[in-house]
Amino acid sequence: MHLLSIISYICLLVVPAIANVEKTIFTAPHSVAFGDARPNLIDLQLVSLSSKKLAVRTVLPVVFPVEKHPRGLSSWYLLDGLRPGQRYEVRICWAATQPTDFILDPFEVTTVFDTPALLQDLTTYAEERQSLLAGEDFDGISEPTAVKRSALFLRIQSAANFYTTNKELMQNPPPVNVDIILDPYLLNVFPQSLLPTAAYILVLAIASWFLSGYAWSKVQVFVQDKQHSD
Repeated sequence: MHLLSIISYICLLVVPAIANVEKTIFTAPHSVAFGDARPNLIDLQLVSLSSKKLAVRTVLPVVFPVEKHPRGLSSWYLLDGLRPGQRYEVRICWAATQPTDFILDPFEVTTVFDTPALLQDLTTYAEERQSLLAGEDFDGISEPTAVKRSALFLRIQSAANFYTTNKELMQNPPPVNVDIILDPYLLNVFPQSLLPTAAYILVLAIASWFLSGYAWSKVQVFVQDKQHSD
């Protein structure tokens, strides 16, 4: 009975989650030194995700796909302090009540700097962000860029994906609340964030095995008693 009470309590803790998830999987590049020449990574003032900060909660602006923004608006982030050769995934999670299409693209830093279209997109985002942050403290990368590091740019493109008769919403779709999560893989096989889920499944499996054995023994006793009474 005690075991049944524990299992019942665990089941009560399980609640449904109504949310959407988009992700991309990548392998961290080799460490390189980007130099201290200005402008540099620090000057961009991008939000950074790293082993010290695996998740960020933010709000992303969206637009409906148009010729100028066929895949929506671009937001740029820095994936910093990665372990070269290690596998990672980046997830973006948002409420299902805000229908949105997200596209996640990781780029090596040198690729962005050597590609005019990507560099222009990044520069535009960085300038708009800096104008909004004017006079505010910036909590981004602080290590000198001359120090060797494994880093990637992450571009998130967000496009509204709904239809309504409300003209105001169709012209100005509301921004979307999101969680952006950097998840390293253990042994390049298993996402670190799934460890609690794996432990939970293992506990349920072990508990089920003991419970089935207990139930089977009771069934056997009942059958034997029934045979004797007959």
